[in-house]
Amino acid sequence: MEKESQIRQITAIVAQKRPGRFNVFLNGQYAFPVDESVLIKYRLYKGMEVDQGLLRQISNDDQVAQAYNKMLDYLSHQLRTEHEVEQKLVEIDTPPEFVPAVMAKLRENRLLDDREYAAAYVRTEMNTSLKGPGVIRQKLRQKRVGEFLIDDALTQFNTEQQVENAAKLVQKLAKRYLNQPARRRSEKIHQGVLTQGYGDEIYQLVKENEIPSQTEDRQAELLEREVEKAWHRYRRFEGYERKMKTKQALYRKGFDLDEIDHWLAKQENLNNL
Repeated sequence: MEKESQIRQITAIVAQKRPGRFNVFLNGQYAFPVDESVLIKYRLYKGMEVDQGLLRQISNDDQVAQAYNKMLDYLSHQLRTEHEVEQKLVEIDTPPEFVPAVMAKLRENRLLDDREYAAAYVRTEMNTSLKGPGVIRQKLRQKRVGEFLIDDALTQFNTEQQVENAAKLVQKLAKRYLNQPARRRSEKIHQGVLTQGYGDEIYQLVKENEIPSQTEDRQAELLEREVEKAWHRYRRFEGYERKMKTKQALYRKGFDLDEIDHWLAKQENLNNL
């Protein structure tokens, strides 16, 4: 084992093909690679004498520099949370003892800021999607953003903006469930708005004006089609039992009981059921 006091001399510093990386030679032999930032920090030069203690420091700082540069590339594509960066450092097998130093350097250079990340994330979601604040909050929680930072970021998503986005969502859902019975369609739209992260108070503000009412003719067509299917499905039953099973099936599908009774009464008169 070499002693701390053993002194060696840098005899050459050669640039690698990879930009920002250098090979250091000690006593005429290749010794280690080093990042340009570390080279500058320790003012390494040909003829400089180094001991084992300094070499360890250089090696440690070089590992931090390599991990830091990888995180620069990782962050160049999009903003990341502190948790995402820490996970990435683990993924690339960064020694645990160097992770805090890399994180500190990223924060120092303002490349990591969960407050800024949360604010940007909320702005993007409320301007490019129809997700409500509840879903956005959950997404940020999954990214391990702090609750107070989420609260602060969501102040941007005010009631006026929520109403505007929720109205668009209701219109989209109304088209999706256009061929559903009115009651079932209303239930699905309501549930869809809540599932997307809006509060019930927001739904109440948009439901009346934004849910297009189906014409009576369209509802009648839907009922006619479904009641005929149900009536045929329960043909093995007779009389009252057949009518009740048909009514139950149609009610479960979202049709109004009065409309079902009206159709059955009409058929009974026509066919002497």
